[in-house]
Amino acid sequence: MEVSEKTHRFARVLKGREVITLAFGAMIGWSWVLMTGFWVQTAGSLGTLIAFAAGGIAILLIGLTYSELVSAMPKAGGEHVYTHRALGPTWSFVCTWALLFAYVNVCLFEAVALPTAIEYLVPSIRLGTLWSILDADVDLGFVLIGAVSAIIVTWVNVLGIKTAVRLQSAAIGLIFFSGVLLVTGAIAFGEAGNAVPWIASPVTGILSVLIMVPAMLVGFDVIPQSAEEIDLEPARIGRLLMISVFMAVAWYGCISFAVAFGLNSTELAASTMATGDAATSLWGSPVAGTLLVLGGVAGIVTSWNAFVIGGSRVLFALAEAGFVPEPFARIHPRYRTPYVGIIAIGVLSSLAPLFGRTLLVWLIDAGSFAVVVAYFFVPLAFLVLRRKEPDMVRPFRIRHPRIVGISAVVLAIALLSAYMPWSPSALIWPYEWAMLLTWAVLGGLLFLRYRAKQTG
Repeated sequence: MEVSEKTHRFARVLKGREVITLAFGAMIGWSWVLMTGFWVQTAGSLGTLIAFAAGGIAILLIGLTYSELVSAMPKAGGEHVYTHRALGPTWSFVCTWALLFAYVNVCLFEAVALPTAIEYLVPSIRLGTLWSILDADVDLGFVLIGAVSAIIVTWVNVLGIKTAVRLQSAAIGLIFFSGVLLVTGAIAFGEAGNAVPWIASPVTGILSVLIMVPAMLVGFDVIPQSAEEIDLEPARIGRLLMISVFMAVAWYGCISFAVAFGLNSTELAASTMATGDAATSLWGSPVAGTLLVLGGVAGIVTSWNAFVIGGSRVLFALAEAGFVPEPFARIHPRYRTPYVGIIAIGVLSSLAPLFGRTLLVWLIDAGSFAVVVAYFFVPLAFLVLRRKEPDMVRPFRIRHPRIVGISAVVLAIALLSAYMPWSPSALIWPYEWAMLLTWAVLGGLLFLRYRAKQTG
């Protein structure tokens, strides 16, 4: 599908550093602080590196197909544009609707993750339990912090992508500072003996970490969503997408190894926030641990901010194509942002803390499956367009397209299989599957509405 050229629909303001900041921040959320101890315990220090390297290669292959497509069609909506042109409206809607589910779920989860992270620093934020949902207490203090934060993130995004990226840049600065603090501490004071065993037993622990890697690297695809707001040559957009994935894989690997050098196996087992505890141990001061957790809080903000950008642009593309109500395609006359979609995601995010952590964890798991659906359709669209439109202008043109495209499709299928009932990492029945089914039914109703309009 060719998106119609409307004069200055969006503000083209993003330069190279800002594009990297947006994508890297989307991929580096809270997990690098919260999950690192689990990874090292499960796979071993070297085993964690192997898992992230293998998962990173899979995402890089998929990312290569994205890079060529975004350089050829730098339009808001990303995946929707590529799949519509290659596969038609039906499969394009399936792909984009799944992607929207994943993006919105991340935003909802971050509204709950942020007060959880802040509690590590300020335990007194709890004001009293309102109710419990699925064994998860809903605290008034958590609800207030989550809701106010949602309002702030929403307002920043309505004001323009430039304002949103300023927030992203400030938070990234804190993330880098805390990460450098941990890594330099590991180099100066860490002990290699703590990193033993290099590969945990059983070796299948590497697989347990590997299947989590795609979820950790979701976010590079925010670049295609904001392509109409990037003021760069199309070929450079494709290169920056790949660089952002390399950076994220390197980040997770360095942080994991630093934690392995900072805490022995006993300390790891006892830790609930291994990254912060490792920094405290390495530098001999709780201030270092506090700074690490502040970096994690900043990671929540960068991820949340990026997925508001991505989700609102996905809604814009769906509305412009007629799949969802027209208001989602409206651009703010002053700020040049798809403000209706931003506000809708903000309202949902402000309500999310009312529903408890358990429900939202299930949503994230289901959303991870949904984003891999998009990772299947985009390489497929890449292969189809290479065959149907070989002369299309492709500023970022990859070599050996059949090898890369087919490999990306196969890897996407392998990732999807990891969520199926026969896998040890299967989605939880009936809860997580019910969430996917509910979203699919809603999408089916919207698609029937679209078909009725087309034939009416």
